[in-house]
Amino acid sequence: MQKIGIIGVGLMGHGIARNIVGKGWELHFLDQPGNQPTADLVKQGANPWPSATDLAANCDVLILCVTGTPQVEDVLVGNGAALAALQPGAIVVDCSTAIPSSTRALAERVREKGCEFVDAAMTRTPKEAEEGRLNLLVGGETAVIERIRPLLESFAENIFVAGGVGSGHQLKLVHNIVSLGTVTLIAEVAACAIQDGMDVDAMVDCLRKGGAGGAALERVAPYILEGNADLLRFTIQNAYKDAGYYDQMAEESGASRQVARAIHDTLGALVERGDGGAFMPEQVTLLQKTPLQKP
Repeated sequence: MQKIGIIGVGLMGHGIARNIVGKGWELHFLDQPGNQPTADLVKQGANPWPSATDLAANCDVLILCVTGTPQVEDVLVGNGAALAALQPGAIVVDCSTAIPSSTRALAERVREKGCEFVDAAMTRTPKEAEEGRLNLLVGGETAVIERIRPLLESFAENIFVAGGVGSGHQLKLVHNIVSLGTVTLIAEVAACAIQDGMDVDAMVDCLRKGGAGGAALERVAPYILEGNADLLRFTIQNAYKDAGYYDQMAEESGASRQVARAIHDTLGALVERGDGGAFMPEQVTLLQKTPLQKP
């Protein structure tokens, strides 16, 4: 078994770590304040490390599960300096959501070090992470991906190989602007319906049995009907970040992005108003407030 290191044992990373160590891999993790409680991981044999450099020097595969591009860059080539500590032949697996152009630039620096880079962005929720049932959107060299496929399968139900390095992050941004954008649209429509006195049970039933049915509706519906946001514990701040990444990717490629910009602007206005820490379904309530100002 390879030695596996992970940086970022948060809502998603904890589930990844728990499945890796629980299925027999030797696991090491960065001990930092942003982690979820890790006593259960230690009890199963995982080893905490005080710094990213110490961790990186003692693992064959380094998994990153941090917020986004600035954090990935900081861990590898900034304050974390993990890249400098990696041993030749090590593999970096970036499970974060990141800007593809940055991913490709970092991958080149990793290769110069004599190591390999795979982007393996995640979809689904912390619940599926704990169950070992994430979807992974993967980019990288085929041979490298196959070397770590058993590791990825320890915490993923579905693995979609999108192409070369950076393509996993491309696919994640496409997925998120569609899925989170749909959630935002449903929330806005529900807010209008509630304000206009519509029967929300009838509305949800109609949407479910028509063209609006699907995963996005099912994650928002419990909040519309019962005020329960547990099925999508993803913050507006994070959604705004991802929408911004998509906007940058589309701008760099010269693609049209008018609808995506409207989603980005709505999320940004909520963040600007101080609602960034709320979960995405809570937009149903937040969008009933005074009109949003464009950020």
